[in-house]
Amino acid sequence: MATAGLLLAAGAGRRLGMPKALLPYRGRLLVEHAADVLTTAGCRPVVVVLGAEADRVQARARLPEVVVNGDWATGMGSSLRAGLSALTDDTAEAAVVTLVDMPGLTPAAVRRVAADATADGLAQATYRDGRRGHPVLLGRLHWPAVAHAATGDRGARDYLRARGDTVRLVPCADVADDTDIDLPEQAVGLDA
Repeated sequence: MATAGLLLAAGAGRRLGMPKALLPYRGRLLVEHAADVLTTAGCRPVVVVLGAEADRVQARARLPEVVVNGDWATGMGSSLRAGLSALTDDTAEAAVVTLVDMPGLTPAAVRRVAADATADGLAQATYRDGRRGHPVLLGRLHWPAVAHAATGDRGARDYLRARGDTVRLVPCADVADDTDIDLPEQAVGLDA
């Protein structure tokens, strides 16, 4: 069975001043890089959830399957719900979820989190000092409950916390950087 990749890239990037999906990164857009990380890691299918300026992103980026979240302004929860509902292919028993604003994410980190994926599995990357972050693995059996719990800017965080010890924590600090891009000064030099 396959593990799907789900990239959440719908936000307007209010603090950044532009949608993060449109950030230039090494000669292309950050959203293309992030989708390629999931594809290179072996995720199939890869679904990209767009929202703010979706038409502009699609016109400029070469992406795998795209879902447009019309409710993107309500927060990440609606994007997670839209992405999970798009994963109707029965061959994916789990999905690795990540965010567009993490240029330091690597295929190695995605593969670690996706290792031993099962339909009832849950896993989350950890970084320095045990800080939890993305990518996150959600087994198919959890998708309905995750979608129900995803509200506002809270994706699967509360659901994962409520599952405590059943979430496999996966150290990834040695193969990835979890720094996210939120402010204009953090985006300086990304296209170098």
